[in-house]
Amino acid sequence: MTKMTLDKLRAKYGDADGGVVHDPEFRKIAERIFSPSGQRAFPYSGIPTFLRAPLRLVDWRKPDLEGLDVALLGIPMDLGVTNRNGARFGPRALRAIERIGPYNHVLKCMPLHDLAVADVGDLPLSTRFDLEKSHADIFRHARILVDAGVKPVSVGGDHSITLPLLKAVAKTGPVGLIHIDAHCDTSGAFEGCKFHHGGPFRRAVLDGALNPRRTVQIGIRGSSEYLWEFSYESGMTVIHAEEIDTLGMAAIIKRTTDVIGKGPTYLTFDIDSLDPAFAPGTGTPEVGGLSTREAMALLRGLKGVNLVGADFVEVAPQYDATTNTAQAGAQMLFEILSLFVH
Repeated sequence: MTKMTLDKLRAKYGDADGGVVHDPEFRKIAERIFSPSGQRAFPYSGIPTFLRAPLRLVDWRKPDLEGLDVALLGIPMDLGVTNRNGARFGPRALRAIERIGPYNHVLKCMPLHDLAVADVGDLPLSTRFDLEKSHADIFRHARILVDAGVKPVSVGGDHSITLPLLKAVAKTGPVGLIHIDAHCDTSGAFEGCKFHHGGPFRRAVLDGALNPRRTVQIGIRGSSEYLWEFSYESGMTVIHAEEIDTLGMAAIIKRTTDVIGKGPTYLTFDIDSLDPAFAPGTGTPEVGGLSTREAMALLRGLKGVNLVGADFVEVAPQYDATTNTAQAGAQMLFEILSLFVH
C-alpha cells in the first residue's frame, strides 16, 4: 500500500460513521437501518419478536390484518411428541435471538423492509391438554390469515402443527410441499392417536390437503425408515441425508424445484434436519444431518418457489444450554422469510 492510497482511504473513511456507505446498493440498505445521526436500533432492547419484526397483536375475534403480506406467529404446542417434549418453548426461544438480518446478502433482500410483515403473537389455544382440539384451533386461526390474503409463517411447537396449517392453506385444493427433516413423518397411528408429530404428512395426503407427487422430503435418515413406506407408495420424492454428498446441493435443489413446479407450495423445516452438532436442542436428534451452511444453501436455492406458507418446528431449547439451536433456528427462519420477497 502506498502513502497516496492510504491517504485516500483516510480521507474517505477516517471520520465516517457506520451509516456512511458509498456503494450504491449498500447505501440503500444503510439508509433503511441507520438514523440520520448514524445510530442503529440496539439489538438487545425492546420487546423480543421474531427477527425483530414489528409487533402487531391480533384480536382474533375481530382481526385487523389490513396491509399485511406475511404474519409471523408462534404456536407453542408440543402435545404430539413421541420422545422428548419441550418444543412448546420454541417460539419464545427464537424471539429471544438477536442480530439476525436485516440484509440477506445472497438473496439480495431485506425481508422486514421489502415485505409488510409483523409478529402477530402466539396463536391462541383453547387447551393445553387436548391435541385434536389444539389442531382445530390452529386450523381455524390460520384460515383467518389465509382468507385475508396473509401468508402464515409459523414457529412451533412440534411437527404435528403442520397438518392443520396445510389444511388451512389448501383452501382451493392440495398444495405441494418442501419438507426438510430427519424423518419422513408419514407413520400411522401410535397408541390410537393419528395426530402425533410422526405422521402429519400421511394424514395431509389422506385428508386431501397435500399432493404427494409434488412433495419432496430432504435430509431423511435414522432408524425409522421402516415406518415411512407411505412416502414411497404415495409418490413422494425422498432424498436421504446420505445422498447430499453424492448428488450435491445444486442437484438436490434442481430435483426439488422440478418436482414441485410452479404450483402453490408449502415449506416446512424441522430443526432436527440439522446434525445435532449444530442443533442438539430438539426432541428427536439424529446424527448425520445437514450442516447450517448446507441448510442455508438449500433454502436460498429455493428462490422463486410459489410459497403459500411455511413453518419452522421442533426447537426444544432446554436441551441446549448454549442457545446454538435457537440461533440456528432463527437464521433458518430469516432465510425462509427472505423467500417470500421473491
